[in-house]
Amino acid sequence: MSDAQPANKPLWLQDRDTVIAHDEGVVWRKGRPDYHLTNQIIHKERTRSFLVDSLEMAVENLVRVFEMEVSHKRDPSQWVTVVQDRFRTRTNGGPWATPQDIAEKGSYNLFIGETPYYSAKEETFESSSEIFHTAFPGGFFWEVLEVYSPPPVVSFKWRHWGQFTGGNKGHKPNRKKVEMFGMTVARCAEDLRLLEVEHYYDNSLFLSQLCPIHKAGK
Repeated sequence: MSDAQPANKPLWLQDRDTVIAHDEGVVWRKGRPDYHLTNQIIHKERTRSFLVDSLEMAVENLVRVFEMEVSHKRDPSQWVTVVQDRFRTRTNGGPWATPQDIAEKGSYNLFIGETPYYSAKEETFESSSEIFHTAFPGGFFWEVLEVYSPPPVVSFKWRHWGQFTGGNKGHKPNRKKVEMFGMTVARCAEDLRLLEVEHYYDNSLFLSQLCPIHKAGK
């Protein structure tokens, strides 16, 4: 099956590599990201496969591009996946965050928040990224499992997974696969850019596999 993207498909609904290639003027945090190995592992380990033009694949591409942008594009005004002056996101009914909040605090901190195993207040954008890149040196992957409703309000179930081989703040790795599952409700504009995203998942269940009970300042 060809991976060619239709000429009329919006950039934010195409795959990550295509969006990265259209990077004229983009300010990258640490240079242009390379997902070559990530793509290979996802292809081997994913549990669902979808047709290129399916709603499921459109949702998967949009979320992956969004994740790439918030992780690697320093300037939120260059994020193509969101409506800049309207976008907001939150997790488990917590406080809303704007693109600027994400760029300053980091998506890991806003996605996880305060738990017995992790304190977002004690981490920066850079330190939070380092924690999870260290814990999962081979990558921490994401896939859509099911899409329950079409735009403009898209609800879907997802899976994150990776091998815990790198350790976490002195906690030795068990070298086992760590998985987490969740639900997301995304409200989209007519062109399918993101207006609002709400995530729901058990953050403590996920983090308990990586570290002992968190203690402030430790």
